[in-house]
Amino acid sequence: MEDPRIETLLLVLDLVGTFVFALSGAAAGVKRGLDLFGVFALSFVAGNFGGITRDVVIGSIPPGAISDWRYLAVSLLAGAITFYWSSAITRLSSPVLVFDAAGLGLFAVSGAQKALAFGLNPVMAALLGMLTGIGGGMVRDILLADIPVVLRADIYALAALAGATIVVVSHPLHIPATAATIVGALLCFGLRLIAIRRGWRLPVARQPEQKNTTARVPSDQEDGR
Repeated sequence: MEDPRIETLLLVLDLVGTFVFALSGAAAGVKRGLDLFGVFALSFVAGNFGGITRDVVIGSIPPGAISDWRYLAVSLLAGAITFYWSSAITRLSSPVLVFDAAGLGLFAVSGAQKALAFGLNPVMAALLGMLTGIGGGMVRDILLADIPVVLRADIYALAALAGATIVVVSHPLHIPATAATIVGALLCFGLRLIAIRRGWRLPVARQPEQKNTTARVPSDQEDGR
């Protein structure tokens, strides 16, 4: 990664994505009644786990979320805003879902951009972008003892993959990285919100029918009693 413009773009995307995902984690923690430490912990994990996973996979060691103090700072800032001004956050319509969708889009495109910058092939770059987007939300849900959204029927990982694919496809076409990033993030964000609003769901496996194995108890007359 030698182009300073790409490095600056990735840093801005990472920090903004960290902030909005940290807001979603903190909002979920406040909703569950966690204390201040719990809200801060959830905001950091939700905001940084996807980026840490991406950096470890592509060999960017130590991960930026650990080596750069700004990631911790924006995570704690998001946690403090949500904890002390939770009434302002909750006035928004479904704040956790909105912030989660925004973070999903930002991290999906930043993950794909960084993977391409480190020389990964297009398919793996798109998949890594998706992984970057879904990682923080998965850990947030697990810590709150919820089934992660990505494992349910909602259009979640597919939205992240769509946004990352825009970035990957634009690369060989020499489309400016900033334009591709904006379009990819908006596509992911829009798909996620539309899926929530319209109830779009992936097919769910049909449960096998359970046969009634209860034995029929014969009556006294049938027994000859």
